[in-house]
Amino acid sequence: MWAILIGAALIIGGLLFLFSSALLRKPSNPHQLPQGGTTLEPRRQGLRFLGLSHNWPALAVIAIGALLLAFGGYFEIPAAS
Repeated sequence: MWAILIGAALIIGGLLFLFSSALLRKPSNPHQLPQGGTTLEPRRQGLRFLGLSHNWPALAVIAIGALLLAFGGYFEIPAAS
């Protein structure tokens, strides 16, 4: 039972760690587009924030949690009766 609870906590913690950069970022100020109009999109941000090099610690914690959830029941010690 403890392995399953620890696995669930690791998955939730890994997800929070993965999303922490978005959750802790200050709100953007609207700025003008060169084509006209306003947007809240950040300037000069590509897809590099989705890369594996930035997110590997969180993905490793999620993977360990998933393994504990999947195989946690096999590691339990049966209760003596």
